[in-house]
Amino acid sequence: MKAVIFAGGVGTRLWPVSRRKSPKQFEKIVGEKTTLQLAVERLLPEFKPEDIYVSTGAAYTEMVAAQIPFVPTENIIGEPVKKDVGPAVAYVMGVLAKKFPNEPVIILWSDHLVKETKKFKHIIRVSGELVKKDPNKIIFIGQQARFASDNLGWIEMGENVKTMEEVSFRAFHGFKYKPDAELAKTYFASGHHCWNLGYFVSTPQFIFTLFERFAPHIHRLVVDIISSKGKANYNKIFLQKYTEMPEINFDNAVIEQIDNGNALVVVDDIGWSDVGAWEALKEALEKNPDDNVTQGDMYVDGCKDNLIYNYQNSKMIVAVDLDGLLVVNTDDVLLVAKKTSVAKIKKIVENFKGTEHEQLT
Repeated sequence: MKAVIFAGGVGTRLWPVSRRKSPKQFEKIVGEKTTLQLAVERLLPEFKPEDIYVSTGAAYTEMVAAQIPFVPTENIIGEPVKKDVGPAVAYVMGVLAKKFPNEPVIILWSDHLVKETKKFKHIIRVSGELVKKDPNKIIFIGQQARFASDNLGWIEMGENVKTMEEVSFRAFHGFKYKPDAELAKTYFASGHHCWNLGYFVSTPQFIFTLFERFAPHIHRLVVDIISSKGKANYNKIFLQKYTEMPEINFDNAVIEQIDNGNALVVVDDIGWSDVGAWEALKEALEKNPDDNVTQGDMYVDGCKDNLIYNYQNSKMIVAVDLDGLLVVNTDDVLLVAKKTSVAKIKKIVENFKGTEHEQLT
């Protein structure tokens, strides 16, 4: 079985730690390891290093290689220009389909946390066994919802279709991306919905044929790139063809159009969290909502429900009587914001472009 970890995002919701030159997945935001390192390590030893692939931007391939030196460098796949997830998945699946067309593969993301790793790896293995028997299936792995989130996608699932080694595979009835607050409450109460993590098990050939069916333009460009490999002008063709790729998410390009009968859902509590934004990181690391989540040199008195991160060794943060704030201190930026205002961070960073503050992005 193969695993592909996507690590190409910029992560502006975790600014000022996450920057274009070193996005969130390459920074230490959880303990002393980056989320990319954690994503790779939680696959070991069940996955051999040569069976792990990382998809990232060409500008970050050396950074990836330095952080996970045991993964072969040829398994680090760099996009020549940044596009959305649709083209990235298509290209990787096209590459793997040439080598391992019907071998099970799991798609993962580099900026997530999974606390129940033993259970998670069991689900992956059993899902891979099912896909071996039926290569034209896609199995979505969902997290049992902990609350009515309107910032995540949801999967609607039906009755149990099959059980293997205590893993239940349920019918797939569709997606809903970021429902409004009232609909999220309905989903949470229904018992027929789970959080969509973007994790799935399938085969490279099946996913690539879905692109051929539903996104033929992307499929054709990938075929042109792969068929030119080994030619003297390969790098030029790669850049040219990839630049022509549309900006489209994988869900919009393919998943929303698949036949429900080709998909199954596994849902469990694997302790999953998306740490792509500061408030999500706090939720992932806290034991209770009123807890302070802290890192670095600081003194905290009379504070509750804050995330306070200090990356500057020469300065101590002293926090007194704070409630519901984000405080993130780096060498060149001090961010202070309400937890409820975190959505504004991305827009602020975007507004810095073309100004004297652009170097901070």
